[in-house]
Amino acid sequence: MKRALDKIFYPKTIAAIGASNKAGTIGYMLMKNLTSGSFKGKVYPVNPKYNQIHGYLAYHKVRDIQDDIDLAIIATPAKTVPRIVRQCGKAGIQGIIILSSVKEAGAQLEADIREYIKEYDLRVIGPDSLGIIQPALGLNATFASQTALPGKIAFISQSGALCNAILDWSREGNFGFSHFVSIGSMTDTAYHDLIDYFGADGRTACIVIYMETLTNARAFMSAARAFARSKPIIVLKPGKSKEGALTALSHTGKIAGSDAAFEAAFKRAGIVRVNTVSSLFNLAQAFAMQPYPRGNRLAIISNAGGPAILATDYLIQSGGQLAGLSPDLQERMQTLLPRYWTGKQSPAIETSVREFASLAEACLQQKNVDGLLVILTPQAENHGVALAKIMAGFARKYPKTLLACWMGIRDDKDGKDILEASQIPVYRFPESAVEVFLKMHQYKKNIDLLYETPGSIPRTFVPDKEKATQLIQQHLLKRRYKLDQRYAMELLACYNIKVNQGILTKNKDEARAAAEKIGYPVAAKIAAPDILHKTEVDGVQLDLKNPEEVALAFDQINQKVKAILPETRIEGILIERMCSKRHELLIGAKRDEVFGPLIVFGMGGIAVEIFKDQNAGIPPLNMALARHLIQETKIYSLLKGYRKLPPVQIRDLLFLLYRFAYLVMDFPQILEIDINPFAIDEKGGIVIDANIILDPGFDDKKLKPYQHLVISPYPRQYIKNICLHNGREVTLRPIRPEDAPLEAELFEYLSKETIYFRFFGYVPSLDHGMLSRFTHIDYDREMAIVAEIENDEGKKQLIGVVRCVGDAWNEATENAIVIADNWQGMGLGYIMLAYIIEIARESGYQRIYGTLLKQNKAMYYLYQKHGFRLFAEDHETYTAELWL
Repeated sequence: MKRALDKIFYPKTIAAIGASNKAGTIGYMLMKNLTSGSFKGKVYPVNPKYNQIHGYLAYHKVRDIQDDIDLAIIATPAKTVPRIVRQCGKAGIQGIIILSSVKEAGAQLEADIREYIKEYDLRVIGPDSLGIIQPALGLNATFASQTALPGKIAFISQSGALCNAILDWSREGNFGFSHFVSIGSMTDTAYHDLIDYFGADGRTACIVIYMETLTNARAFMSAARAFARSKPIIVLKPGKSKEGALTALSHTGKIAGSDAAFEAAFKRAGIVRVNTVSSLFNLAQAFAMQPYPRGNRLAIISNAGGPAILATDYLIQSGGQLAGLSPDLQERMQTLLPRYWTGKQSPAIETSVREFASLAEACLQQKNVDGLLVILTPQAENHGVALAKIMAGFARKYPKTLLACWMGIRDDKDGKDILEASQIPVYRFPESAVEVFLKMHQYKKNIDLLYETPGSIPRTFVPDKEKATQLIQQHLLKRRYKLDQRYAMELLACYNIKVNQGILTKNKDEARAAAEKIGYPVAAKIAAPDILHKTEVDGVQLDLKNPEEVALAFDQINQKVKAILPETRIEGILIERMCSKRHELLIGAKRDEVFGPLIVFGMGGIAVEIFKDQNAGIPPLNMALARHLIQETKIYSLLKGYRKLPPVQIRDLLFLLYRFAYLVMDFPQILEIDINPFAIDEKGGIVIDANIILDPGFDDKKLKPYQHLVISPYPRQYIKNICLHNGREVTLRPIRPEDAPLEAELFEYLSKETIYFRFFGYVPSLDHGMLSRFTHIDYDREMAIVAEIENDEGKKQLIGVVRCVGDAWNEATENAIVIADNWQGMGLGYIMLAYIIEIARESGYQRIYGTLLKQNKAMYYLYQKHGFRLFAEDHETYTAELWL
């Protein structure tokens, strides 16, 4: 797979199929671009109408070319494309770019192209692609009128028209690219393929995407999560429409429209989302040039007050902080700025160039300054070049985020060139620079939050999955797709979620008896499968204190509902215990067409759609992810305690969301869940009302377990118990993010020699970054099995870890293993290596391999016992390889 992409992006020979001498055609522009740049490879035009094209010998068919072709570029009429793709496959060409538009040619044509892609194992970009540009090679394989400058940004766009505009704009703004790709309609190669490819490219610092649609969301999330923490991924996703919410049935569904799902998915993957093209490249330029800020505290220096105030206002309104000045720096200001300085902290300091150097350096030396923005406006004298040279020196000296705003200065190209050559991005407006600073900070913060070590769950959680399955299957068999409150409560209770279960009554006498049994005060609610929002049809009466009020409520509810919905089927009246708690929450789930289940949390009650205080997340959840989900809502400030109001048990609420996510993950039959309200105070929480909607078109035969999720949950199927030679029982299980402390403890039980053999050098300790990489893994791409025992003190302890890290193409996986010194020689290493080989084979990998030092004799013999072929990589290491 990767080799075929290499043929596309690093070709030595290109066949331009459809190349033309006719000006104004795609084939003409393609051939002109291929031959007028500095591309050193060979170009072979293919078109039966010509003998020569642009001075090059033309070929009638691809098979006529007496050379091995790396890349074929197709620019022919749509109806000819499948036939040409097949010809390329027969000729052994692995990489193809299809510029031709096939949108109007029908679905069968695309189906034929897909068939030949599969038959000949091809990699194809397009159709409907503008092409690609590889600036480092001087390769312009597009029909655009411009080419791209070299740089560190990999750009992927679904819109060819936008590509043209970006090329013009980038040259004006001096933006450079490592790769420039118009991805087209993604018949084969999609976003995840290119993220994986560019993520491993040493010349790419960040990946920028213009996205209109997304097909393989699971693969996209896996690729993005693999690289987002080392190479920022920035996405411009338009289409924040309400259409996705129009068909929603529940409150949850109306809130969680398709854009909310994209927002949640991007956040979960560590992707930075922007809303404008200018923000897209402003941010990309900064990521490619500058270090990330540690916090959101920005110092602003300007030679004019107005722009500094604008920058400050935007900073504060957008959630940033103005960097305060230390007492020492305030004293220095007295000498640096005797005319302006009042001894107080101010939004910004106005200064001239002669004062700038000392002032800027003093700010950069402050620990509480995370970044510096320098704003220069036109004055009587233009000091842009001098100022740029000073800033260039600071960029080399201080590892802090340094941004420049050259405002309204059109003629100072030399100053801008100096700044950009020194890796300092320059912006036209101060708000743009501030936005970039805050987005960079938010990116780092999000990555840190995603990979923090989550707390352990409070207690053992074992749902009654069998009972829940029976309940759902009964409804599907009866074609009853709306679970009203009674059955919804029953299903939630299967997952240890506390519910206020009522008693269904058919007449007033039963209602009064139920109220006596429950105890006053009670609530009365309509029980009708087709009514999801009871208050909207006057189907609820609260705080009923005696039998007379219960009987009256029974009659009134029936009468009002029949008057509003005369055809609806009423099963009776539910009598429930009256619950009065301080806060009302919404907890819900909705299946998104692209990203699958989406968890929604926020303020509940009857005005849920008015206040719209909700946040959405992608399952699975752990305790840390659940905390992030609730922390980004306004009601969280009340839940954690506000003024004299006591806080709720936040940890219990997080555990509730953890269990709720498992319900959604375990049952792809669920279309929507709406818990509203979930009443909660310092004494606990309880579900007051709930509705669940099942999918009428669900077919469980088409889905493998958890296939409806875009992120694989914890693979419980790989938990098993073994017995060592000494009779000790050990649990083998997949690693979890919560294992970071146990992994750190394991490191303490390793000798220096064992550490040296595992890491090919001495590592004194495992920092948080290493621990998070070891424990926060994508189970679709990587597996780590830990060996766990219970020590003499009754605590869990890890005594070994074996892992395999797969490549993006599911072809090969790399193995590593370490066993605590006191547990070596007991057969544990043999068992664990055998187990990871079994898992790798089950996952579809073709090959597993590992690297070991030649001094590591124990590992050498262990690999031999399992049938690995070992060969010397160099004078220090062996490579062990096993074909699966």
